[in-house]
Amino acid sequence: MEVSVDQDLCISCGLCVSSCPDVFSWNDDEKAQADEKAVNSENEDCVKDAADGCPTDAISTH
Repeated sequence: MEVSVDQDLCISCGLCVSSCPDVFSWNDDEKAQADEKAVNSENEDCVKDAADGCPTDAISTH
């Protein structure tokens, strides 16, 4: 699985960073970013939860 965060849609709510800190963090613009584009199987569930919970649908998985 690969993950990305659309910086134009991110509103910095923090759901992804708090629910999956091994994958998401804050960038210099205080928006969420995916630290690892290719997600290991151990983190797939929390990435899916973060994507499903994102209020602006800024997180894409593929």
